[in-house]
Amino acid sequence: MRTRSKAAAAGRAAASVVLGLALFAVPSAAHAGPAGLDDPAKKEIAMQLVSSAENSSLDWKAQYGYIEDIGDGRGYTGGIIGFCSGTHDMVELVELYTQRKPGNVLAEYLPALRAVDGSDSHEGLDPGFTDAWKKAAQDADFRKAQDDERDRVYFNPAVKRGKADGVGVLGQFAYYDAVVMHGDGDDATSFGSIRKKAMGKARTPAQGGDERTYLGAFLDARVWAMKQEEAHSDTSRVDTAQRVFLNKGNLNLDPPLDWKVYGDPYHIGRSSTP
Repeated sequence: MRTRSKAAAAGRAAASVVLGLALFAVPSAAHAGPAGLDDPAKKEIAMQLVSSAENSSLDWKAQYGYIEDIGDGRGYTGGIIGFCSGTHDMVELVELYTQRKPGNVLAEYLPALRAVDGSDSHEGLDPGFTDAWKKAAQDADFRKAQDDERDRVYFNPAVKRGKADGVGVLGQFAYYDAVVMHGDGDDATSFGSIRKKAMGKARTPAQGGDERTYLGAFLDARVWAMKQEEAHSDTSRVDTAQRVFLNKGNLNLDPPLDWKVYGDPYHIGRSSTP
């Protein structure tokens, strides 16, 4: 059974506009850090880790056609990163797909998606939208659009900020996973607020602080944020995954990796990445 812990946090509407722009601008002299999560092998690990929490599966590429309303007030959740009809990123995804491929099976739902943006309404989407989404997922152009929007709005900005803060691959992943779940709006549980709370407890490596100490503070702040909302209250994706890697000192997310989410065990071996 597929387990979805969330759709996207309330701040994602702001995130889809802001994260890719000035909010994550970094100074030219930013700490370069070691290997990056944007290395292809590390990125593959990141996708599998997120999928273990979001889909109870390491097969993240099987999730392009995923679509359902999980009852968290954000409308439909779909695709590889949990694009939501109520938090703006889904409408931006379909707009990009339609710009690239006019007349696609989702294009007719754009007016309805714009109308329900910011709510959990299905008005104008039912009954055909979910079938259209699944059909679109068979199209390489739609899958590419999902990849590109994931990178533009969530992955690339999070990795850029992580490198600027001087954290390695694990820290960059912790940032990415937090942005995926919480977005970066103005609320107290957004990524920006989590990071600010952590920086109030420990200095980043770029500020001369110890990386493990700072990441511990970041994960503490992340757990606090998750517990503020029932849909996110299971913190195992931090406690029995990211925290496990941190406690082992695996700041580079080097496989083999063993972790649990919702009590289910997962493993990435040395030969399971590109």
